[in-house]
Amino acid sequence: MSRTALRICPLCEATCGLALTIDGTTVTAARGDRDDVFSRGFICPKGASFGAVDSDPDRLRAPLVRRDGELREATWEEAFDAIAAGVRPVVERYGPNSVGVVLGNPNVHTMAGALYPTVLIGALGTRSLFTASTVDQMPKHVSSGLLFGDANAIPVPDLDRTDHLLLIGANPLESNGSLCTAPDFPGRLKALKARGGTLTVIDPRRTRTARLADRHVAIRPGTDALLLAAMAHVLFEESLVDLGTLAPHVEGVTEVADAVADFTPESVAAACDVDADVTRALARELAAAPTAAVYGRIGSCTVPHGTLASWLVDVLNILTGNLDRPGGALFPQAATDRTPRPAGPGHGFALGRWHSRVSGHPEAKGELPLSALAEEIDTATDTDAATAVEAGEPVRALVTIAANPVLSAPDGDRLDKALASLDFMVSVDPYLNETSRHAHVVLPPPPPAQSPHHDFAFNTLAVRNQVRYTRPAVPLEPGRMAETEILARLILAATGRHGADPAAVDAMVIEQTLGKAVREPHSPVHGRDPGELTAQLTGENGPERRLDMMLRLGPYGDGFGVRPDGLSLRRLLAHPHGIDLGPLRPRLPQPLKTRSGKVELLAGPIAGDLPRLRQALTERPDGLVLVGRRHLRSNNSWMHNIPALTGGSNRCTLHLHPDDAERLGVRSGEPVRVTGAGGEVTAPAEVTDAVRRGVVSLPHGWGHGRPGTRLTHAATEPGVNVNQLLDGTLLDPLSGNAVLNGIPVAIAPAPRP
Repeated sequence: MSRTALRICPLCEATCGLALTIDGTTVTAARGDRDDVFSRGFICPKGASFGAVDSDPDRLRAPLVRRDGELREATWEEAFDAIAAGVRPVVERYGPNSVGVVLGNPNVHTMAGALYPTVLIGALGTRSLFTASTVDQMPKHVSSGLLFGDANAIPVPDLDRTDHLLLIGANPLESNGSLCTAPDFPGRLKALKARGGTLTVIDPRRTRTARLADRHVAIRPGTDALLLAAMAHVLFEESLVDLGTLAPHVEGVTEVADAVADFTPESVAAACDVDADVTRALARELAAAPTAAVYGRIGSCTVPHGTLASWLVDVLNILTGNLDRPGGALFPQAATDRTPRPAGPGHGFALGRWHSRVSGHPEAKGELPLSALAEEIDTATDTDAATAVEAGEPVRALVTIAANPVLSAPDGDRLDKALASLDFMVSVDPYLNETSRHAHVVLPPPPPAQSPHHDFAFNTLAVRNQVRYTRPAVPLEPGRMAETEILARLILAATGRHGADPAAVDAMVIEQTLGKAVREPHSPVHGRDPGELTAQLTGENGPERRLDMMLRLGPYGDGFGVRPDGLSLRRLLAHPHGIDLGPLRPRLPQPLKTRSGKVELLAGPIAGDLPRLRQALTERPDGLVLVGRRHLRSNNSWMHNIPALTGGSNRCTLHLHPDDAERLGVRSGEPVRVTGAGGEVTAPAEVTDAVRRGVVSLPHGWGHGRPGTRLTHAATEPGVNVNQLLDGTLLDPLSGNAVLNGIPVAIAPAPRP
C-alpha cells in the first residue's frame, strides 16, 4: 500500500519541497509539494528523479575495509576499529596537520554535513582543510569578509521585487541558482519580465538564461572584473553614484573612485571584447532602474580575478544604493542563525593566518586551496616558515566526506597517484568512486529518503526567509547507520575517544553552545542555567536536539520561553510544509562585523590586488580559451550514475563555434583533442553558435573511466575530466580559488578510436 511523505530535495541549492510516493520502503515517485511555503510545487528533473537517486543499486550498503590490499565489506565495529588504529598513530607521530580533511559539495545538502565536520576539524586540531569552496565560491566569501567583516554575509538579489537584474557568469536556468537559494528561478525571471523589469546577462555562451534576457553581452571569458570596474568608473564619471540610505554605513567611496579611475570603458573594450558604448549603457541602466541587483556566480568566481569580480558585484550594488533595500540585494536571516548581536565594530576578517606547506598559499576562511592537496601529500619540504601548516611533514592521512577531488580538483592524475601513497584514508561516501577507491575505510551514509533534512547553509542564502524540516521518509534499512551517527563515531574514533557513546558528541556541542549563550548579554538566555535549558530541549535524537537549540536561540526563536510565540522544533514539526518568515528586509548595520562597524569599501587586500587587474588591460589570450558548462540534470560528479539524469543535452561534449570548427577542420560528432597546461583529453565535438568565437566549453564532473570504481551506469559513458587540463598552478591569489574558466587550450581533430 502506497503512502505520501514530505522531503526537502537535497539535489541542488533550490531546496524544493517534494511529496514522495512510497510503496513499502521504496520511493516510487516524486512530485513538487504544492503546499511547501517556499517552492510552491516547483520541481526540476533532478527532484523528479529522487526515487532513482535514492535506490541506485550501486550505493554501498555496508562499510568497506581494506584487507590485503582489497576493499571488502565489514561490520561497522570493524570499520571504526580500523579508523581508530589508522588515524591516531599518524596524529601522534606527525602532529595534527598531517591529517587532511576534504569536504565536498554534498555536505551542505545534508544535516550531518552541516553539524559534524566542523566538530571533527576542531577536535583533530588540523589546519589541513580543503573543500569544494576553492573550486567554486571562495572568492565571494573573501570579498564579503573584506567588505562586511563576515565571510558568510552574502547578499542575495531580491528576485521577486527587483526592477532590473544583471547576471554575470551565472546560468540559473540550468543550475537552479547558486549562492542564491530560489526555487523556480526560471519562473522568477519570467515574472520579473512580466512586471516590466529588465534582465541583462553577461556570459560568453548564449545559455538558456541568456536567451531569456533583454540584453546578452558575450564577454571574453576571464574579464568580468574589468567590465565591472569600468561600469563603476562610469557611475563616478557621470555622477550616477547615489548611496541613499547606505551612506552612513559605508566608508571608502572616494578611495574606490580613485581605484577605478584607470578602468574606462574604452580601456577595457579590447580585453573584454565589449564595446565602450555597451559598457556605459550597462552602468546607466543599472543606475536609472527604480531598484536593481547585480548577481555574479561561478563563471565570475573561477577566473584569475575572481575575488575582485565578486567584490565589484557588491560595489556596484552599493554605489547605486541597491544594497540592503527591497528590490536590490539583501542579507537573508535564517532561523538557525545566532541571535543577532547589537550593531557595532567587530573582529573583522583576516586572510593568510597560515599558509600551505609547499607553495605557501595563504588560508582563506580557514581553508587551503583544493588545488594544493596533491602537493601537500606527495611533496616533502624542509621549509622552516613559521606560518607554514607543517614545516616538513606532508599530509599522511586523509578524511574525505562526500568529496571526489580526483574529478573536481585540477590535475586529477597527480592527485590520484598521491592518494595511493597515503598512510591512511577514510571516505564517507555512498559510492566507490574515483576518490573513495583509494580509502582504507569507506563509510556509506544511507540514501536521502532515510535521512532527516534541514537546510542550514542554504537558508542563509534564500530569497525569502522561511524554515522547514523533514524527518526521514523511510526508516533506516537494517544494517544501515544514520549519517549523523557515522560522523559522530568518526569524530570519536579519529580523536582518541573510540568506543564512547556517539551521543556524547551532540551533548558536548549543546553544552558548549548553551554555556556560551548564557554569557552573551544580547542572548535571550543571558544569565540562565545551561542545565535547565538543556533539560527543555526536545527531539528524538542528538541532531534534533541541536536543531531545537539553534531554532530557540535564533532570531525567530522562543528564547526558551522568553518569546512564547517563537520558533522551536515542536512548533516546526507542527508545520510539515514549513513556516514562512516573510520577505527579505533591510538589516544594516547589524550584519557588519568589520573593525569599523561599517562597509569597508576598499580593504587593503583588494587595493593590493588591483595592480594585477590593471596589468590585465593589456593582456590578450592567444588562440582559444575554455569555459565550463552546467547541466540541469546534473550536479558535479555524483549524479552521472542515474540513467534518467544522463543523455540528451547532459553529455560530455566540446562546444565550439562554427567558425572555429571550420578553421580547425573539426566536424560535429567527431573526436577532438583538447590540450591544456595539465594534460589533454579527447571528447566529441558539438559545433554550435551558442558559444562565442574563440571560446570552447566542456562540462565538469565527468571522467568516470578509472578502474576500481563501482559506478556501473557512469562507466558506460564516462566522458572526460575537464580539470585534467589544469596543472593546479592557476589560482586567484586572494582566495586560493582554482582558475577553471578562461584558460588557454589548443584544439585539434583526433583520430576515431
